Amino acid sequence: MAEVKLCVIGAGSTYTPELIEGVLARRDELPISQVALMDIDREKLTIVSGLVQRMVEVAGEGPELTVTTDRAEAIEDADFVVTQIRVGGLEARIKDEKIPLQFGVIGQETTGPGGFANALRTIPVMLDIAADVARLAPKARLINFTNPSGLITEALNRYSDAQVIGLCNSPIGLQRQIARHFGVPAADVVLDYFGLNHLSWVRGVRIRGDDFSDPAVEAAAGWSDGRQGQLIRTLRMIPSGYLRYYYFTDEVLEELMRAPKTRGEVVVEVERRLLEMYSDPALKTKPKELEKRGGAHYSEAAMALISAIYNDKDEWHVVNVTNAGCIVDLPDLAVVEVPAQVSSDGAHPRPIGELPLEVRGLVHAVKAYEELTMRAAVEGDHRAALLALTNHPLVPSFGVAHALLDALLQAHRPYLPQFFGEERVR
Repeated sequence: MAEVKLCVIGAGSTYTPELIEGVLARRDELPISQVALMDIDREKLTIVSGLVQRMVEVAGEGPELTVTTDRAEAIEDADFVVTQIRVGGLEARIKDEKIPLQFGVIGQETTGPGGFANALRTIPVMLDIAADVARLAPKARLINFTNPSGLITEALNRYSDAQVIGLCNSPIGLQRQIARHFGVPAADVVLDYFGLNHLSWVRGVRIRGDDFSDPAVEAAAGWSDGRQGQLIRTLRMIPSGYLRYYYFTDEVLEELMRAPKTRGEVVVEVERRLLEMYSDPALKTKPKELEKRGGAHYSEAAMALISAIYNDKDEWHVVNVTNAGCIVDLPDLAVVEVPAQVSSDGAHPRPIGELPLEVRGLVHAVKAYEELTMRAAVEGDHRAALLALTNHPLVPSFGVAHALLDALLQAHRPYLPQFFGEERVR
């Protein structure tokens, strides 16, 4: 088998040891000979790469590691590029969570105004990365984990020449949960899954070819509290966990307003403890405490996808991919989160048909918001940005959208030069 170079952009993330764990676990079927770890934060990169190097040494065999802050060096001649960046770091995430709350609006890192601000900062940087990939590794597949994943993936597909597939750990997590409930291997569970990233539903479940849709709906309703269970039974579908922000807006907003810390502030503390652990030269395996950071099944999803492409497996994976008629009442260029057949020539979405009437309006509204957000991020278009927030279902009025946009733009000004005619912080 030909040797493979994997490049990880944002390798200073505390998730990276989990990704490398997946690389080591699949070395019999995926001959990754070199892993280039790249990050702009030299201190975090040094700490994380130190643990990764010890993991490789313990494994006895594994890839050669390149550790660098030079993005071009990391990307050059790569076969696969994984992106897991956070523009502005956790400090920016906390602002994304706190500022909307000042206007009585949910603040969350990927959904609503928080996800909007995240996308404005992130899309230009990701387009720079994609341009480097297209220039320095034109045959590489870019696997995007950077949030908001679907929106970022669509921007890259529309505005770059890189070959991009978006990935989220939520679908594989739900598949595993259903498999555990029915006591079967995860590979036996096939989901009729559709929607957008963090705005998705399961409308059918098959196990070893048999229809388990109704039992799965009842099981999911039983996992949830009273209101959530009632919603699932009413929809006769299983919604993504992120849909709680839309279906239970008032309750979630009250919960966030009462919380002593935002999730971002909690993550700061988790990250600090993890980096302290990673710094210990005696630590040679991924610590269990990483589970508190979130991102369950991240490595499993990423490495299974890469293996399916490299080994031309024709496997089904739920990914973020260009619609191309898969959901007939969404634009062909829209990126959707659906099952796709993955082989060496990419990901080919399974036809879904029309969106169910029960969710059609919500999907259309959020997709319109996403298209306006992409235009705003790429062109620095203030009008498009204002209309994006105005269209978002979680923003109650034009007046709130106007004030909220001004606050977000000023808070993140160093990362939004396209709106101010300034040079971007790198």
